[in-house]
Amino acid sequence: MKRVLFTALCLMLCFTLATPAEAGFIADKKAKIQQAKLENSYKKEIQSLFAKQEQYSRKYDLASLQNLYSQNFIDNDGYPKDVYFSLVGETWEAYPDITYTSKIKNIEINGDYATVDTDETAVATSDDIEKALLGELYSKSKCRYHLQRFSNKWEIISEEVLEEVSTLKYGDARYVDMHIEAPKIIGAGQTYTSTLKVDLPPEYVVIASLNQEKIVNPAVKPEETFKRMGDDQTLARVFTANTDNVNEYTVASVGITSAEPSGVDKIRVYMHGMAFVMFRINVVPKNNYAKVDKKEKSENKDKVEIKEEEE
Repeated sequence: MKRVLFTALCLMLCFTLATPAEAGFIADKKAKIQQAKLENSYKKEIQSLFAKQEQYSRKYDLASLQNLYSQNFIDNDGYPKDVYFSLVGETWEAYPDITYTSKIKNIEINGDYATVDTDETAVATSDDIEKALLGELYSKSKCRYHLQRFSNKWEIISEEVLEEVSTLKYGDARYVDMHIEAPKIIGAGQTYTSTLKVDLPPEYVVIASLNQEKIVNPAVKPEETFKRMGDDQTLARVFTANTDNVNEYTVASVGITSAEPSGVDKIRVYMHGMAFVMFRINVVPKNNYAKVDKKEKSENKDKVEIKEEEE
């Protein structure tokens, strides 16, 4: 009797497992597990790619670094692959001891496409100013990379610099806190205010200029007009974002000086340091096809007014 009962239970269990609804549920679960395994595998491949990116950058291996990027690569400044790596090479020549660090913040995978968010820094020294003053470069940025998988190999197809601030300081300016306040993103043709702030005691005289510079290659340097900063060590300017469909920088040049009397009606001025601060502003092009239907807007307004009268 027990054997018959056990056989009957087995038949019932087998029948239950064989029902289409349960089979579909299990197949669904298996597919999700397989998908998760695949995405984990892809994430490891992407992490390996960015480890190589940092490794090649630290070794100044331009050829190997370029192999991580697609031939059709383009960044959000409109630079194609050849221009982009030409600028990388120029940077390495200007700062032969530059070192990079990169930290992955997030990876999102969608089939053969992926998006990677990173926090990045670059640090270097410079003695370009007549070899007399030691300079320090420090750059900090937030980037978003877009990748595509080609024949089992991930390649970087695009890069967006979401935020970027760079400082190059010489002499005593290396020990002075200074920063620019400005919008990180602005519409083409819109006005915005950039403000330079320098944290120094009032006995120092700070002269500075604040300019707008489009991100183009070759770079076009604007004429600089230096002004003495007030007692609050603040300098502000209002700019109009360009309408040339390119991003731009707010660039500050800062000189730190002090003065003392030297004879009758004479003043001796001492230069203690110089600095350059660069703040990225991403410019959103104007969309000439985004328009409001004025007729519809007017009708909606009339409806609201009628409803208010009824109430």
